Amino acid sequence: MAPLPFIKAHGLGNDFVIIDTRLNGRVPNAAEAARIADRRRGVGCDQLIVIAPPHASAAGANGTRAGGTPDADAGLADVRLIILNADGSEAEACGNGTRCAASLLMQEAGRNHLLLETAAGLLDAELLADGRVSVDMGLVRLDWREIPLAKPMDTLHLDLVQGPPGAQLADPVAVNIGNPHCVFFVDDAEAIDIERLGPAIERHPLFPARTNVEVATVLAPDKIRMRVWERGVGVTLACGSGACATLVAAARRKLTGRHATILVDGGELEIEWLKDQHVRMTGPVAISYTGTLDPALLNGAA
Repeated sequence: MAPLPFIKAHGLGNDFVIIDTRLNGRVPNAAEAARIADRRRGVGCDQLIVIAPPHASAAGANGTRAGGTPDADAGLADVRLIILNADGSEAEACGNGTRCAASLLMQEAGRNHLLLETAAGLLDAELLADGRVSVDMGLVRLDWREIPLAKPMDTLHLDLVQGPPGAQLADPVAVNIGNPHCVFFVDDAEAIDIERLGPAIERHPLFPARTNVEVATVLAPDKIRMRVWERGVGVTLACGSGACATLVAAARRKLTGRHATILVDGGELEIEWLKDQHVRMTGPVAISYTGTLDPALLNGAA
């Protein structure tokens, strides 16, 4: 097995190891992904992003884009992204990871637009004049079956309470933005012990596919402070799909409009819930370094 080149990138501190398998075709398995993501024995990252050739027909169900919007370019994705969490589990969507990979690919191709195939559907990415990258994260899904939940429930007000008396999280909003999210609105997001509460909510029986967990404080009609526990990862400095879900949840609760700046631990993301029910996320990306993965790491000998 030859050494495998990689690029380390991040979006507001939400960090990724990106590998390109378009030539060798070898996608790391779950155990290998977890070893790469290990911050002491591996490279360390929140997610592993694998660039692969698109499927022959890279469209969502019935030839549609992410979220079910008809697309004349269905089947014409430039690349496919496979997203593996730090624990090796596969994620359907990763907003910041998509932006980082898209930035690299657009620079490589000398383009300012790409269509990317993901498990959540086809996502449009655009390189803006100021260097930021914007991604259409697809259609918001709000029905309890689409989250998914284990039983019928109003997704605007979930019957869910977690934590000890006096320090409880309650009455969250459920949103699927390619992956499941559970958003709690609180007086002070900084005061919430999300490291303690996040794991139990992620694996609550209400969420058969587990869930990402956000705690958010609305600061103004166009500004929200958010912290996140990511499914399969833990606390991260930023979460693109989580920021999208938080804006949608706030707008549904009529706490904000449909456009806001989301303040995460690592910086700011600009989120807009469009009239066609898609959500667009915009923010910066950065490359940290490049390197090669030693075969000993991949096979567990390191």
